[in-house]
Amino acid sequence: MPKSKPTTKKTATKMSLKPKPVNTALPPTNRGIGFGGWFKRILLIVIACFVAFHVIVAALLVVWKTQPINNSMFMILYRLGNFAPVSQTWVDDNQISVNVKRAAIASEDANFVNHAGFDVQGIENAIKKNEKAGAISAGGSTISQQLAKNLFLYPNRSYFRKGEEALITLMIENLWTKERILLAYLNVAEFGKGVYGIEAAAQHYYHKSAAHLTKRQAASLIAMLPNPKYFEDNRNDRRLLNKTQIILRRMGAADLPDTE
Repeated sequence: MPKSKPTTKKTATKMSLKPKPVNTALPPTNRGIGFGGWFKRILLIVIACFVAFHVIVAALLVVWKTQPINNSMFMILYRLGNFAPVSQTWVDDNQISVNVKRAAIASEDANFVNHAGFDVQGIENAIKKNEKAGAISAGGSTISQQLAKNLFLYPNRSYFRKGEEALITLMIENLWTKERILLAYLNVAEFGKGVYGIEAAAQHYYHKSAAHLTKRQAASLIAMLPNPKYFEDNRNDRRLLNKTQIILRRMGAADLPDTE
């Protein structure tokens, strides 16, 4: 029977020099994401959503600069809230009576052709009214601001919405001409329950096209804009009649934007 070789000093040294295996496994931990970590994640999500929303807005504004607009956030909200369709037909500039354009500017934004989206005097007056009322009862919105709200936002008043409205207004003013802004506004404005745009309004109330509206008819329709759903059912309301008369008096002085 062969004898085993005795372990020499040299062999023992080699064995001792052999590296020991290293345990690379991480120790188990019960630590979760702290408040700071969750806050950062939520903040990043909010920023990403904010940026994505405004990228979509910019893309739509580029498309709608030349293409008809047949939808808006107000129309979507009406469909969802009432489970009902809306009536809206896009018409081009030459299919809208000049009476409508003058009435809109005279009533909603007398300085429309001169400002860059905001009427400073109107905003100051609105702030004074809100302070006096103790609530947001007036907005001082220009046609451009109202268009931004109708296309992309919601009707409830808040300072957050006004901030978004201001940002989108700047985008609209820089991407579109004044003529396009007025045309888009008249095509998407709400004139009653499910009635959007001047063509649908003209057909709904007067059974004629927007191109053939008289001065009084145009003034009466534009006078509805602050509260169209109410005035649809109260066409003889004293406030509506008075505002129609005021618009009629101011229409002659309304400055229209230059044609493209």
